[in-house]
Amino acid sequence: MFTKILIANRGEIACRVAATCRRLGIRTVAVYSDADAQARHVAYCDEAVHIGGAAARDSYLRGDHIIEMARATGAQAIHPGYGFLSENEGFAEACAAAGLVFIGPPASAIRAMGSKSAAKQLMERAAVPLVPGYHGEDQDPALLRREADRIGYPVLLKASAGGGGKGMRVVEDAAGFDAALASVKREASASFGDDKVLVEKYLTRPRHIEIQVFADTQGNCVYLFERDCSVQRRHQKVLEEAPAPGMTAERRRAMGEAAVAAAKAVGYVGAGTVEFIANQDGSFYFMEMNTRLQVEHPVTEMITGQDLVEWQLRVAAGEPLPLSQEQLRIDGHALEARVYAENPDKQFLPSTGTLRYLRTPPAVQFMRGEDVHGPAGVRIDSGVREGDAISPYYDPMIAKLIVWGKDRDEALARMRQALAAYHVVGLSTNIAFLQRLVASEPFARADLDTGLIARHEATLFAPPAPVGMELIALAVAALLDAEARERRIDAADPHSPWTHAGPWRLNAGAQRVLRFAHGADTLEVTLQADAQGSTLFYADQAAPFRTHCVADDVQVDLGTRRAHGQVHRDGDVFHVFAGGRHVALEWKDPLAHAGDAEGEGGKLTAPMPGKVIAVMVEAGATVTRGTPLLVMEAMKMEHTISAPADGVVGEVLYGVGDQVGEGEQLLGFEAKAG
Repeated sequence: MFTKILIANRGEIACRVAATCRRLGIRTVAVYSDADAQARHVAYCDEAVHIGGAAARDSYLRGDHIIEMARATGAQAIHPGYGFLSENEGFAEACAAAGLVFIGPPASAIRAMGSKSAAKQLMERAAVPLVPGYHGEDQDPALLRREADRIGYPVLLKASAGGGGKGMRVVEDAAGFDAALASVKREASASFGDDKVLVEKYLTRPRHIEIQVFADTQGNCVYLFERDCSVQRRHQKVLEEAPAPGMTAERRRAMGEAAVAAAKAVGYVGAGTVEFIANQDGSFYFMEMNTRLQVEHPVTEMITGQDLVEWQLRVAAGEPLPLSQEQLRIDGHALEARVYAENPDKQFLPSTGTLRYLRTPPAVQFMRGEDVHGPAGVRIDSGVREGDAISPYYDPMIAKLIVWGKDRDEALARMRQALAAYHVVGLSTNIAFLQRLVASEPFARADLDTGLIARHEATLFAPPAPVGMELIALAVAALLDAEARERRIDAADPHSPWTHAGPWRLNAGAQRVLRFAHGADTLEVTLQADAQGSTLFYADQAAPFRTHCVADDVQVDLGTRRAHGQVHRDGDVFHVFAGGRHVALEWKDPLAHAGDAEGEGGKLTAPMPGKVIAVMVEAGATVTRGTPLLVMEAMKMEHTISAPADGVVGEVLYGVGDQVGEGEQLLGFEAKAG
């Protein structure tokens, strides 16, 4: 076994690999960019070396420099994690040439599966079922369009060298083909340096089921069952689970054996995932093989009790697989939710900023030996801590939240509970969306397919419920407690009159009006006090009001009702977490001086930090509502800025290749009168 390895990655996967190494007594070397100098994975590993600038191309994609650092630190092997260099055949070959073990498959296997087109041709020869499509080398747009017409719409355009949902578009009819092809080629070129695409028949209600395979250097190969990754948005996975609901033993065996056959066809070694698209009738087709550890591997670990990173290390060191196919068993059910810094209400645009407040449910940080199910069946894989920043340079994942239960119903209940206890302040997250998703009727009854989110958009993106009495009472209690602590003279004196929150007047009652902004709404609360106590008035309701606060933990008694939650104050904004909800209430301090707000007028601003990759108009152009004006890219995903109304384009302030900060004006726009 190795005594020291270098982890050529960052974030949660770097921490995940390091955790297993620590348990096995293997020393680890972290690499970091300028943006990650204070990152969690840097502190977690035994050593750390700087490898370059913030952009991935200047750091985590510099294979030659990473190999140089591995040799300089005495590492015997390199673990690539996923993404970055994990499926780069040239990097795998360079590691071998430098006398380092690449903890992954042979370069030949990466090469064979690296091109979706070539992989499908290989699978066709191996008699693995394929979706009807075109996987050829001829990339003439006219030919691709003819092939799409032949296959029949809808079709899926997919980057041949792609992965992670990037470089994919569904084309509903011939009229939209040319624009979709141009967009896919742009995104594929930017993400993978290769704009070749393939065209496939798009199945209307497919499930995405993948098989975890593992092979060693002695010729053994097994499958560690399946994961259902059907719940997706923009072809990126949102929720994963294992085993797949409704999977029969016969179908599991058939898919597992097909996956093993695919791995053996390319002489595979190590961890890999064979992805299938499955019809509701049980038929399935090969999509692609990911020649690395998958983001969603924890659900497989939770139901098998195996540490897949340990398996990777042992196989890479030349050891045989720890278990045979007959020894592998499924125990219970596991779910994984990807907690992202993004705004689901704005088409899942990435969000950047600082994690000013972070509280998570009780959990193990990683799987540790026999403690695979953690406290209450909850596990968190994360590469960030409170105070860390989510930057625009890398994937905006905050954590992977994984739960286990003896069956799917128990796992669902634990996921709902865990999401409700996951509190983040400082940037937008998808937590509320995940809560709605796991609570939705179709997901609860396992009516799964890749179109679930789009089909139930009205429910999943419904406007939030009004702020009720309990939520605003918690904010009021936290505000009063903060004021009491600020004016407290002697914090050690429990009898000091200055420690008591609330309005008070000698020999008379008192009344105080408090106003909070919630989105575009102003919420008004009246707190009235007399000799008998305090009463809270809000939205035609009135209730006796008593509070108890210990740090961020707040309790409010409203007559016979009791509300309990956590309230975190960020400036004048009170973030209330209670009953599974998170509401941000901005206190309108009457003593504060509010400056005159300058209207945005005819400005179109950047909804996220990113790079301008296309400008479709010139100053003075007359456009109609919805006309594409400019395309931005962030985290390798495209976002089109369109005309908000009929009008005339003013000055265009940025050109192709320019970096733009969130909220910056992109161009001027004058809407047509009337």
